[in-house]
Amino acid sequence: MTPQKSKLGLSKQKIAKARELAAGIVAPVQDFIATHTTVTIERATLRLLGADGANSDGVPVPNLIAAQCADKLAGGAASFYLNALVKLNKTPEELNKEIAMGLNIAELEFTDSKRLQKKADEIVKGLDARIAGNVAHRNAKLKQYKDKVKSPLIYVIVATGNIYEDVKQAKAAAGEGADIIAVIRTTAQSLLDYVPYGATTEGFGGTYATQENFRIMRAALDEAGEAEGRYIRLVNYCSGLCMPEIAAMGALERLDMMLNDSMYGILFRDINMYRTFTDQFFSRMINTAADIIINTGEDNYLTTSDAVEKAHTVLASQLINEKFAFNAGMPARLMGLGHAFEINPEVKNGFLYEYAQALMAREIFPGHPLKYMPPTKFMTGDIFKGLAMNTLFNFVSKATDQGIHLLGMLTEAIHTPYLQDRHLAIQNALYVHNTMADFMGEVEFKKDGIMARRARQVVDETIAMLSDVKKRGLMTAIETGMFAEIKRPRDGGKGFDGVYEKAPGYYNPVETYLKKKLKISK
Repeated sequence: MTPQKSKLGLSKQKIAKARELAAGIVAPVQDFIATHTTVTIERATLRLLGADGANSDGVPVPNLIAAQCADKLAGGAASFYLNALVKLNKTPEELNKEIAMGLNIAELEFTDSKRLQKKADEIVKGLDARIAGNVAHRNAKLKQYKDKVKSPLIYVIVATGNIYEDVKQAKAAAGEGADIIAVIRTTAQSLLDYVPYGATTEGFGGTYATQENFRIMRAALDEAGEAEGRYIRLVNYCSGLCMPEIAAMGALERLDMMLNDSMYGILFRDINMYRTFTDQFFSRMINTAADIIINTGEDNYLTTSDAVEKAHTVLASQLINEKFAFNAGMPARLMGLGHAFEINPEVKNGFLYEYAQALMAREIFPGHPLKYMPPTKFMTGDIFKGLAMNTLFNFVSKATDQGIHLLGMLTEAIHTPYLQDRHLAIQNALYVHNTMADFMGEVEFKKDGIMARRARQVVDETIAMLSDVKKRGLMTAIETGMFAEIKRPRDGGKGFDGVYEKAPGYYNPVETYLKKKLKISK
């Protein structure tokens, strides 16, 4: 996945130093995570234990249970659900219906703890089998169609608001050559502290992320994959106030990738940092257990900051995201760290800087399926210039062996892409990637040329920034606007009231299962 040797002459010692600093930055935050839970972690746990459905007002059963438990959530919601299953001798489906009709399981007297643990072991065993079956199915299909795998994988979005219309567009994109379909989530769903239930047809700017919508699109892409002789990957958004719950739904319905960042929600959605840091850990354990590739959101930094002056903030965040993911048991092969082609096209030698930064990321993260984002910030509506910019982006992506290639659209900044826009974007990418298939093996760069100097400068600036962040602490660094030039208070933001310090005797059999499976010590 990476060139045989460094073409940029990056210092291994400096890269090791940057990772050491990132580990020091993450450590105190990880200590907080270990002693806390959140309302959405508890709801995700309930979902994985079988809680599902909604009442007549559309309130999901996991939310009903969490409301019944109230502050008792600090001890874990699982015991209340397991107790009700045992005491009432119900299946999860039967119990869910009664809860939706008004049963308050928090009022039930507790039965023997050994009976609860026996029921937990039974359900977790079934959960593990379902997740393992999904992983095995995906791997079998990837092996079956291995001769059709492209590099980088071509990533296309659909965003009609109607899951059934999304299916039509997704199948069309797969037929044109897309490898990955991302269903854009409807505007502001990340700020809902619940997951809507069932299939949806009226999203704005995208389609609601629901378990039924996941199931519908998964089935459609499996059908398209059989027709195309390729495995088509499905992506959604594991972020916002329901991050762990969406991870749980993705694991159950065999999604393949999830947008899942450790700081995006804090910076760009004003979600409380304690909530986000705690939620990202649990969601990443679920994603790892389900062998789901995450996509981080560093590309967003360059929408608010200059891509030349603040390139080091992207690398700093990538290293922090990497360490948080490693702490959750995630291997490098599942870390689609994000970056973007976003330098102002008027900058002299901007293409060389883009090339250097993309190659730098590949050399620093050799085993990671990096996600490379197209130009958007400086798209003007001039489709001819836009097509030229996207062609250069396609070139850099192939030349630096990116793993996940989100297509640039020539109509970016004009309207939501039409099918024809996606067709042209796919054809452009396929042409460029094919015509320069072995380009990288044919070139060397000046040891002290523009590209090598640029990459070394970014690494040095990253080390300086990480050193400063480590001195201040990550939360203070965020409060003072060191990332994306956005300031967020540690005790502010949405969802802060849903963070709980774990009570003595906290019980969560799903967390125990995940940590054991992934060999996580704390």
